[in-house]
Amino acid sequence: MINLDSKVPEGNLSEKWTNHKFNMKLVNPANKRKFDVIVVGTGLAGAGAAATLGELGYKVKAFTYHDSSRRAHSIAAQGGINAAKDYQNDGDSVYRLFYDTIKGGDFRSREANTHRLAEVSNNIIDQCVAQGVPFAREYGGTLANRSFGGAQVSRTFYARGETGQQLLLGAYSSLNRQIKLGSVEMYHRREMLDVVVVDGKAKGITVRNLITGEVESHSAQAVVIATGGYSNVFFLSTSAMMSNATAAWRAHKRGAAFANPCYTQIHPTCLPQHGEGQSKLVLMSESLRNDGRIWVPNIVGEKRDVNAIPEEDRDYYLERRYPSFGNLAPRDISSRSAKYACDEGKGVNGGRSVYLDFADAIKRIGEPAVREKYGNLFEMYENITAENPYKVPMQIYPAPHYTMGGLWVDYNLQSTIPGLFVGGEANFSDHGANRLGASALMQGLADGYFVLPYSIGNYFGSEKPEKVDVKGAEFKAAEDSVNASSNKLLSINGKQTVDDIHRKLGDLLIDKVGMSRDEKGLKEVITKISNLREEFWTDVKVVGKSEDINMNLERAGRVADFLELGELMAVDALDRDESCGAHFREEHQTDEGEAIRNDEEYAYVSAWEFEEPGKWKLHKENLEFESVKLATRSYK
Repeated sequence: MINLDSKVPEGNLSEKWTNHKFNMKLVNPANKRKFDVIVVGTGLAGAGAAATLGELGYKVKAFTYHDSSRRAHSIAAQGGINAAKDYQNDGDSVYRLFYDTIKGGDFRSREANTHRLAEVSNNIIDQCVAQGVPFAREYGGTLANRSFGGAQVSRTFYARGETGQQLLLGAYSSLNRQIKLGSVEMYHRREMLDVVVVDGKAKGITVRNLITGEVESHSAQAVVIATGGYSNVFFLSTSAMMSNATAAWRAHKRGAAFANPCYTQIHPTCLPQHGEGQSKLVLMSESLRNDGRIWVPNIVGEKRDVNAIPEEDRDYYLERRYPSFGNLAPRDISSRSAKYACDEGKGVNGGRSVYLDFADAIKRIGEPAVREKYGNLFEMYENITAENPYKVPMQIYPAPHYTMGGLWVDYNLQSTIPGLFVGGEANFSDHGANRLGASALMQGLADGYFVLPYSIGNYFGSEKPEKVDVKGAEFKAAEDSVNASSNKLLSINGKQTVDDIHRKLGDLLIDKVGMSRDEKGLKEVITKISNLREEFWTDVKVVGKSEDINMNLERAGRVADFLELGELMAVDALDRDESCGAHFREEHQTDEGEAIRNDEEYAYVSAWEFEEPGKWKLHKENLEFESVKLATRSYK
C-alpha cells in the first residue's frame, strides 16, 4: 500500500532545509564504513552522489551501462547552469530563482523542494569552480552569466556550448579520485533490470553484464537511481539513443510510485527532422535565444530568399506575443508558438521549421563576439546542415527533450520503497509541469552533491538497515524474473524489428500526447498503445542469444518498458483535465491560446501505483503553497 508522506519539514520556507539538516540523524565516520550504497547511473546526479558518498566514507558501488562513466548523457547539455549569485547586480536572489522556477513549472511543483534547489544552487558553483570547471569569465576575471528562458535576470553560468561536458568532467574526476582511494567500486557495461526488495526495503539490484550476458546480483543497505529521463519514449528525441527508462520503470513495478508521467517537455530550439530514417534529433542550446531572434515570414507560402525578406514581412511572433520576455519565453510557450506559426502555414522548410536569426546580433556586437559566445554551436549546425548560420538564419523546430515526471520522492528524495532514493531527472520533484532552461544541470548536481548524502545518512542513522546476502530468495527470484523476460523476448520470433514497434509508439505519442492533447485523442491512443504492446509481445523479432553481447535484446527490454510507460503517460494526461505548463489540453485554453489551469481540482501530484500492465491506481499528493500566491502565469 503506497503512502505519500512528503516529509516536508515544518517552519519558514527559507529555514526548512537548514533546520532539517540539523535535525537529521548522523552516522559517525567509523560507522560509515559499515554501510554499502549502490548508485545506478553516472551522470551529474549519479557521479556526484557516488563521489560525495565515497568521500564521506561509505562503501559505494556505482553502475553504468557505458564503457566509461563519463559517457553519461549529462555530457550533452549545452547552454548552462542556473545559480542565484547575482553577479550581474540585476535583482536576482535565492527567492527570485525559486519563484521563477515555481512559476515556470506553472505552480505544479512541491514548494519546499524547489526552494531548496534555489538555496543549494550557489554551493554548486563554488564546488564546480573548486574542481576546475572552466566557466566563462568576464574581462576582469569574474564568472560570466547569460539569460535563459523564463527569467528576466542573468543567472546562467556556462562554458560556451558545452557546459554539461565540463560539469560532468568535474564530477567524473571526483568520482575517479574515490575509485582510486577504494571507496567507490565501479561497474561498467552493467544494466540494472530489477530492484530487490526484502521485507519492504530496497536491498540491492539485479543487473545484466552487457558483455557476457551474465545476470548478477548486488546487495547494499540503500540504492540510488540516477538514470535520467524518459524522452526516448517518443523514439525521436534529443536524448542519446541508449537513454531509457528501464531502471526507473522496473523500480516502479516493484512498488515505487511514478509521478506526473504526462509532464514531458518539447524543446523549442532543435534541428528539424530531415528524413524518415533518422534515429535522433539534435538540440541547439536555448542560450542561442539570448542573441538570436525567432521569426517566420508573414506571407503564407513565402518564396523569396530568406535574406531578401524585408522586416515588414517578418513575424517575430515571440516578441509580438510576449513582449516582456520575447525570445526568452519559457520552453513550453515557445514550442507551442512555433507549432502555431507552422500550423498557420508560415513555417519554412516545407512547413516544419522557423528561423533563428543572428543578423541583428552580428550588426550590434560583431561576428567575433557572436563566435566567442556560440562558436562551437554554430560549427555543429553547419556540420549537420551545410549552411553557414553567420550568413543565413538557422532553421529550428521543437523536439522531445526533458521529462519533468519521474519516480515520486519525498523531501529526502526517497521513493515509496524505503531505502530506494532517486536523483536528478529520474525523479519528479523540482520542476512541476515545465522545466526552465539551465535548471537540469542544477538539479542533478544539487541532488548528487548536496541532498542525497544528507538523506542517505539520515536513513542509515534512523533505520540502521542490515545488509542481506545476495544468495537470498529475493535475489534469486529477481534473477529468475530477468532471465525469464530475456528468454520470452528471444522466443517470440516475429516479423517486426524492435525499432519498427518503437517508431510506431513514438508516432502515436508525438501526435496525441505531444505539444497538445485532447480527450478524444487520448482515449484513442490509450487503446492503440495497448494493442501495440500486444503486437510487440506476439510479433517482435529479437535475434541472438542472452549469453553474449546482444544490443537487440537490450533495446527490446527497454522498448517493452516504454510501451507500458507510454500508455501511463496518456492515462495521466487524460486524468489531468486542465492545461498547465507542458501539459496542454486543447479544451482548456484562452482565445489567445494560453493555458487555463484548474487549481481547485488539480493542484496535486499524480502518483501512480503499478498493478499490472495497462492498470494503475492513482494516489494524490496535494500541493500546498505557503510562500507563493497561485497566479495565472503571464510572460507578456
